[in-house]
Amino acid sequence: MRFFNHKTFIAVAVIALAVISTSCFKEEPLNAECDIEMAWVHVDDLEASFYNANDTLINVISNEDKIVFSMRDDADVTAFAPQFKITPGATITPASGTAHDFSDGPVTYTVTSEDGKWSRKYQVSCNRMARYTTSEIDFDFEHFELDPLYHQFYVWHNSLADGSLGDDWATGNLGFRLSMSQAKADEFPTSVLENGYDGHGVLLITRDTGPLGHMGSNPKPIAAGNMFLGKFNVAKALFNPMLATEFGIPFIQKPVRLSGYYQYSPSAPFTDKQFIEHPDRIDAGDIYSVLYINHDRNGNPLVLYGDNVLSSDNIVAVARVKNVNETNGEWVKFDIEYEYKKEINPDMLANRGYNLTIVFSSSIDGATFEGAIGSTLKVDCVKLTCEEKE
Repeated sequence: MRFFNHKTFIAVAVIALAVISTSCFKEEPLNAECDIEMAWVHVDDLEASFYNANDTLINVISNEDKIVFSMRDDADVTAFAPQFKITPGATITPASGTAHDFSDGPVTYTVTSEDGKWSRKYQVSCNRMARYTTSEIDFDFEHFELDPLYHQFYVWHNSLADGSLGDDWATGNLGFRLSMSQAKADEFPTSVLENGYDGHGVLLITRDTGPLGHMGSNPKPIAAGNMFLGKFNVAKALFNPMLATEFGIPFIQKPVRLSGYYQYSPSAPFTDKQFIEHPDRIDAGDIYSVLYINHDRNGNPLVLYGDNVLSSDNIVAVARVKNVNETNGEWVKFDIEYEYKKEINPDMLANRGYNLTIVFSSSIDGATFEGAIGSTLKVDCVKLTCEEKE
């Protein structure tokens, strides 16, 4: 019988390990992701360009392809040099940190995956005007399209002060798609209402989330139709749905009234988050607006979520329609005043220190997955009235 000597054994072991390691490295797939995860900019004179430091950094939600830096009206954007954090291994063109002239509109950036098979385009722009400057702001819901990424559900645009279209409205449709990926546009919780009070409106219906939504010890059996000013963060939808709804946009006016038209039809049976029926409960819709301070005491950015949008200590004012119940197919006008809990700080208001959201939901307890499948809320011709500036 022959034996390997000590040195031979070590040599063979090293070669074997090298072969195994090389094999592992060869089998490691290249990253196929091509996303911008974060965008930021450094400027020498912060106050000359931005309202506050929070506006210099943007966390980019995975389904977004537009990145907007909100800046002062007279900010110089002719040599603006945004920087980007992208998915590992990916490349970006133009290069991160290079200066470009943003005064004529958005600049297109292309992110290419590490494996070279995938790419994604982003429109990066500088908004040098207040979103809204008039004392009366109309939301008519006439500007909509299929989402640019999946072409499967609707997204809405709002008219801005300069005549362009913004992306301030968000829905939970992308979260619904996680469990109902084959749904058609008119099968999503939030879709287009063809015959609104005047032209198109918004149609919100509480939907069944299907077998995937009913699974597990913490099911999500229903999805209320919802629409709100803010953003929907799909990355949080599976693990903490309450944090997926990021309510509010920066606002520089003092809102005083919220008005519009709605129809509501509750369905049955009402079910709780375990999908247990409660014959004694009747579903209701919800329409409200909240103005809140968008930073903490240390100046750090702050946003309200589904679990505190109506309870946070940062709330300054609330306008909420009472009893959104059965309307028997008739359009009902709502016209409500904002109830202020705190005084407005004019300097903070001018420097974008407040966020405003407006929220519609087909089930008032839909955030906790309680409601009735089929409950329907229709909304149109919403108007926000603000205090006129002297």
